[in-house]
Amino acid sequence: MSSSSLSNVKIALIVAGLAGVATGVGELIGLPVYLNEILAAISFIAAFSGLYFVTKVTSEIKRTVAVCQAADRGDFEVRIIGIVEGGDIGVMQNSVNGMINRADAYVRESMACLDYVAANKYFRTILTKGMVGSFRTAADTVNKATHSMKTKVDNFSKVADNFESNMKQVVDTVAAAATELQSTAQGMESTAQATSQQATTVAAAAEEASTNVQTVASAAEELSSSISEISRQVSQSTQIAGAAVIEVDSANAKVQGLADAANKIGEVVALITDIADQTNLLALNATIEAARAGEAGKGFAVVASEVKNLANATAKATEEISAQIGGIQGATKEAVAAIGSIGGTISKMNEIASAIAAAVEEQGAATQEIARNVEQAAGGTTEVTTNIVQVTQAANETGHSAHDVLGAAGELSKQAVVLGNEMDAFIIEMRKVI
Repeated sequence: MSSSSLSNVKIALIVAGLAGVATGVGELIGLPVYLNEILAAISFIAAFSGLYFVTKVTSEIKRTVAVCQAADRGDFEVRIIGIVEGGDIGVMQNSVNGMINRADAYVRESMACLDYVAANKYFRTILTKGMVGSFRTAADTVNKATHSMKTKVDNFSKVADNFESNMKQVVDTVAAAATELQSTAQGMESTAQATSQQATTVAAAAEEASTNVQTVASAAEELSSSISEISRQVSQSTQIAGAAVIEVDSANAKVQGLADAANKIGEVVALITDIADQTNLLALNATIEAARAGEAGKGFAVVASEVKNLANATAKATEEISAQIGGIQGATKEAVAAIGSIGGTISKMNEIASAIAAAVEEQGAATQEIARNVEQAAGGTTEVTTNIVQVTQAANETGHSAHDVLGAAGELSKQAVVLGNEMDAFIIEMRKVI
């Protein structure tokens, strides 16, 4: 049917109206009855046709309304099927189908695009072919938004990659620093323990040296008493020549004992010198370790410097003791020579009593010198003992500090692991977002 039912209704109504008018006019002018009947039949047929086409128009409108209502409910699967109407009704029905087609295409394309966006894929855009008006504008807007989201996500992904790389580098650096700090602290603790042990050994040696010095002092006092006895015997040399021989032998034995004691003190002094050199070496090593520790080793560096100074002071004291021991040994040799001379000339004691008195007087001066040297040696050994005690205390304090540093390094290492785990978890969650 080329024309619409609505047009046919109009035609039928016009025909029915004209036929009715013609019938009325025919009756007025006296037309034959059969003509009036024909006009009445035409009017009836036209009216019936109009009613038929009105019913058909109503049916098409109802079909169109049903499809529009379904589309209004969001059902874009429905269409007006079998359009046979022409004219305005046909145009309306085709327009409704076209509108639903465009809306359906827009919805499908939008859903496909957003499904990909939900999966973090931004290459799928809305196909705008065939879209017009607001649909085209909305599609272009969504495509621009998708492209903008892709750009922002790409930038955010780059930022996340840089953040992950930088944070991993930071975590690795912290972990390495913690490991190095642990190693340094362990080295400090071991060095402090070794220093404490060496200081204990030096303290024992210093105590022994002090005992030996006291022995030398006793020997010097005894030598002084012997010289006094010799002086007294000189005045009676003629009466007690025989006793003088005995006294000479006794003095010779005592001087020999003094020489032996001086040699022993020399050995102890050599031992103290070796210990002082070793302590100085340990202090140097401790200074190097403290320098490697940086800020954390500044306090230990001060202690190491003090240990070095004490070691130098100990070495200086032992050098002084060595010098004094040399004096003792020299005096002892002179005493031995003098006593030998006394033994060789005992028969001439009456003639050379004055010479003997002078020799005795010389021995008294030597004995006083020995006493002074022994006193100085005693002071040196006391100072060594005091310094060694201070070194031991400093080594113990350094050991405690190293232990604390070791604990802090362990905690730092744990925190580095925790930081790494938290960063990994954060990166995983961030990757889920992008």
